[in-house]
Amino acid sequence: MLTLHVSPGATHDQVMATGAAQRLVSGDSLDQAMYGTALLAGVIDHAREHGATRLELEVDGAGSIHDDMATAHGLTLERDLLRMQCDLPVDEPWSLDVRPFRVGEDETAWLAVNNRAFAWHPEQANRTLEHLLEREAEPWFDPDGFLLHERDGRLAGFCWTKVHDDERPRLGEIYVIGVDPDFHGQGLGRPLVAAGLARLAATGLRDALLYTEADNAPALAIYESLGFEIVSRHRWWAIDLVP
Repeated sequence: MLTLHVSPGATHDQVMATGAAQRLVSGDSLDQAMYGTALLAGVIDHAREHGATRLELEVDGAGSIHDDMATAHGLTLERDLLRMQCDLPVDEPWSLDVRPFRVGEDETAWLAVNNRAFAWHPEQANRTLEHLLEREAEPWFDPDGFLLHERDGRLAGFCWTKVHDDERPRLGEIYVIGVDPDFHGQGLGRPLVAAGLARLAATGLRDALLYTEADNAPALAIYESLGFEIVSRHRWWAIDLVP
């Protein structure tokens, strides 16, 4: 799926109403492979004519077609999100004391660790109590699948899992995994992932997924060693249109 974002907002609808933009976002992979580069050129020209200052190209299921299209027009890759999957159960012994999340008690500690662990992240950073309570109200939320590990009386890390009951087959997800920076280097990441996968397998699931940034080399190494494979990419490119 291809999406265009044009800034400022007042110019977005004007650009998206053009034939080039409509064809680019609605075309299939063959259409994009044959005409995508030319269509994107037209979109950029229209964006400049309407006074746009920035254009972003977002593709879920990105491939070499989209890489070539972006490169041809000087767009810069700004984010590369990988979807990875593996079969369950995973043959990975682990030994780590974990306990379920306690609703009404663990929110403050989790928010502190999450925001320290993901201060760099475009989505997971700066979570608030409101954000967390919204997740707790979701039908998929299960505190028994939200595993916490404590050391020296502090929350050191967590593995939050999620089950996609609407998928066929049902999928388990390593939704968020984090380690407090004070506990980096103590080998917590791998057993936390293993604990989450074991929890998912224990519920009868046979497939697991997760999303990770392509440039997060330490996390990627752990996931690949546990049997995860890349199945798709979600990429964002951008170009500033100001002369």
